[in-house]
Amino acid sequence: MPRALVINSFGGPEVLEVADLPSPVDVPPGRVRVRVAAAGIQPVDTSIRRGMAPAGLELAFPITLGNDFAGTIEELGDEVSGWAVGDEVLGFQVLACHAEEAIVSADQIVAKPPKMPWTVAGSLSASGQTAHIALEALKVAPGDTLLVHGAAGGVGTIAVQLARHLGATVVGTASERNHEHLRSIGAIPVTYGEGLTGRVREAAPGGVTVAFDAAGGERALHDSIELGVEPARIGTITAYEEAERLGALGVRGPRTAARLAELVELWSAGALRITISRTFRLDEAAEAHRLVEARHLTGKMVFVND
Repeated sequence: MPRALVINSFGGPEVLEVADLPSPVDVPPGRVRVRVAAAGIQPVDTSIRRGMAPAGLELAFPITLGNDFAGTIEELGDEVSGWAVGDEVLGFQVLACHAEEAIVSADQIVAKPPKMPWTVAGSLSASGQTAHIALEALKVAPGDTLLVHGAAGGVGTIAVQLARHLGATVVGTASERNHEHLRSIGAIPVTYGEGLTGRVREAAPGGVTVAFDAAGGERALHDSIELGVEPARIGTITAYEEAERLGALGVRGPRTAARLAELVELWSAGALRITISRTFRLDEAAEAHRLVEARHLTGKMVFVND
């Protein structure tokens, strides 16, 4: 039986366990069975572990975590066309990707380029699509100066690169140890924390026109307003209630295969670089979750299977 990372109760990293789960005998129509090679680890995974239910979804134990993956198709359900057993793919679904096997909808996968490493493929969808949705919603365009809070993390790193591809100037907040990383992907780095707004003004004397909070929370929203950004052009993926109160944008949107395919094309063209911070086995999940919750990462962390 394939192994999966599951929880049977909500709580800290100690509730994570690796279990053998029965594999469906028949793959349902419209879906494919994928042998998972790699799967990204997201902050949302730690939130679900603590008890947050994704919008529109009722959770029932055991819960298998994980919402993006890459692997090889092993079986096709009825009504699936355009794919074959042995195809290498990457994709997404709300849960059940942190496993050795995943049953996923055929309209939520795209082809993996042969030269794309499994770790990159397995961690591209969630962070990449979130960043893409945010910049689209905030209408980032040439001539903008974008402030990215938490720019060295998984979502932030991709947001910086997508904004640069769109022709915007980017200022990114991060700890000093990540400043060289931000410079390498085209951002002007500033240190987060007390006095941030003054440092941003020095880095962008012409002002900031748009801001995206990829990690900073309520403080990031208030700092962005203090810098003169119109609330309608401030987006967050963390502080939804405060964003609504301030008139800012709580970034949400549908992930699609078309959006993921666009990100894959950018990677293939050399316009997008995915930094892998560290890889883990499923039985190292507790350590991985603790590191994610510490929020001092550079790029992505990924589960890998043999």
